Amino acid sequence: MTRLTSLRPLLIAALLIAAPAAAAQTSGPAAKVNGTNIPQYRLDAAIKARIAQGQQDSPEMRKGIRDALINQEVVAQEALKRGLEKQPHVAARMELDRQSILVNAFFEDYLRKNPVTDDMLRKEYERVKPEIPTKEYKVRHILVEKEEDAKNIIAQIRKGASFEKLAAEHSRDPGSKARGGDLDWAPAENYVKPFAETVTRLKKGTMTDAPVRTDFGYHIIRVEDERTAKVPSFEEAKQQVQQMVQNQIVQKAIADLRAKAKIE
Repeated sequence: MTRLTSLRPLLIAALLIAAPAAAAQTSGPAAKVNGTNIPQYRLDAAIKARIAQGQQDSPEMRKGIRDALINQEVVAQEALKRGLEKQPHVAARMELDRQSILVNAFFEDYLRKNPVTDDMLRKEYERVKPEIPTKEYKVRHILVEKEEDAKNIIAQIRKGASFEKLAAEHSRDPGSKARGGDLDWAPAENYVKPFAETVTRLKKGTMTDAPVRTDFGYHIIRVEDERTAKVPSFEEAKQQVQQMVQNQIVQKAIADLRAKAKIE
């Protein structure tokens, strides 16, 4: 189920932040290394990409990028002198990079010719809005490899041992272990099915009587609190919805191309 609260990485994610290079050099080179020009548009594209990623534009940032491009050119020239591009594994990687660039260029062009409209975004928002979770849970858990270990931990907690201390000592989940097993607030739908079903079944302040098995191992789960989740407005969700719609457009383009292709 597609949700605004938990979007998967998109095929087009890198494309959305990449800065398109100019079709031709419109000014002098950004630098020259052993007689080879580093085009200004390459520097401009790198600067634009950094800004799109949230970095502040500054003379220091621009100088750092220029120096990095010079370093890259110096090393690349030396690699060519040594004939490294002829090595089979290097040639294969260069071909993959070339193909990746062409794929990104195609999707960039396709999205430019098939822009996402505000009406499309509003329709998609209304479609997924009923699927947005309306409840969140504050959960702690302890993850162990063996069921017997999980049962022993449950027994210790029943006798008064600290859930948080046992989580710090025994949990195999590096993300929550240091926080005493705390997973913070999240909708149940964020978790794998057996875990999610247990979370929604438990009452506030209670813990599982038996270990819960998932593909990760065995969990001891405690629901500490629950609350009504705020459904984001269209404006708040607009950026995520745009990514969803663009991803749908890309996936349809791929499907259309595959349908026309002779695949053996």
